[in-house]
Amino acid sequence: MGLNKKSVDDINVKGKRVLVRCDFNVPLKNGEITDETRIVAALPTINKLLADGGKVILCSHLGKVKNGPNEGESLAPVAKRLSEKLGKPVNFVADYNVTGSAATEAVAAMKDGDVVLLQNTRFRGAEETKNGEEFSKELADLCDDYVCDAFGSSHRAHASVAGVTKFVRAKGGSCVVGYLMQKEINFLGNAVENPVRPFVAILGGAKVADKLNVINNLLEKCDTLIIGGGMAFTFLKAKGYEIGKSLVDDEKIDYCKEMMDKAEKLGKKLLLPIDTTVAAEFPNPIDAPIEVEVVDADKIPADKEGLDIGTKTAALYADAVKSAKTVVWNGPMGVFENPTLANGTIAVAKALAETDATTIIGGGDSAAAVNQLGFADKMSHISTGGGASLEFLEGKELPGVAAADDK
Repeated sequence: MGLNKKSVDDINVKGKRVLVRCDFNVPLKNGEITDETRIVAALPTINKLLADGGKVILCSHLGKVKNGPNEGESLAPVAKRLSEKLGKPVNFVADYNVTGSAATEAVAAMKDGDVVLLQNTRFRGAEETKNGEEFSKELADLCDDYVCDAFGSSHRAHASVAGVTKFVRAKGGSCVVGYLMQKEINFLGNAVENPVRPFVAILGGAKVADKLNVINNLLEKCDTLIIGGGMAFTFLKAKGYEIGKSLVDDEKIDYCKEMMDKAEKLGKKLLLPIDTTVAAEFPNPIDAPIEVEVVDADKIPADKEGLDIGTKTAALYADAVKSAKTVVWNGPMGVFENPTLANGTIAVAKALAETDATTIIGGGDSAAAVNQLGFADKMSHISTGGGASLEFLEGKELPGVAAADDK
């Protein structure tokens, strides 16, 4: 799936107002940014537009904004950090209306090479999330051209991601993708549609339901599919194993049987845990010391629950990665937040770090695990979008990509 969309390299922005949808949905603790990965990821596109003499207007959402606008979810800390990173002032428009008179005045006063950051787009509530016409038009009124560089939000048809493009195009403006979007789609797209083989896909995480279509789609594309994490126990139960108190989705047992049959018919390897790390109960708090033992996957005691893959499984999975040329990994192998239950995830991360394959980490918890465990710099690409990369791996079209101009 080649991108075939216009990018920031295809437009001339000198003297023009360019609205850039970024993904500044960064984690905050007491008003401080705890991980600036997404800010850093946005810099190449912003710097390119500034170097070309554009007037750069940035917008993004932050958090879920359940109870209306609030200072805790303001983009003010992002403006401060961004200004340090760019080495120039970022004019933050704190207005909760996002596109009100404060924004219009700030944009009108811009000179070439200036940067304005609008307030959290979700402060407009349903107008943003339900792709409201009015808000989409107000965003478009602020600019001449539009750049989508928010891969993490590109699977949502929101006003600032998709709706705005209709109005920008109507007045003759261009709608293109930024460098981050381009990179994400090139890596994920090539991995799924045109992989260098052998292609190994690793899926983990808690729920089978979240990854139903991903499992189905990847079985057709990959050579080996590895299943770990909480979702593995539904597969083990589908094989007729006793899984004790482990996480299970009883409604998906038949689906797991179907997938195992499908793998066999297609001649694909589907690897499931052969042993598992069990404990009497889930750790509380999540990183609390915990007593564990490793048992064979078909011998989980009735009063125990599986919380990580076992040592033999970790070796099996690491071995499957060794000969791969392309690896996509989405979802941890166990409760990696707990040091005692992180071994499976560490083993897989280490195997990926040591291979010369193209290694792609599909955002979300797997990205957090790779960062936390210190393997980030050894991976070819770490996606900035959990939900977006999952939908991409499912083979779905992403609204934020679809809305960009074709080449």
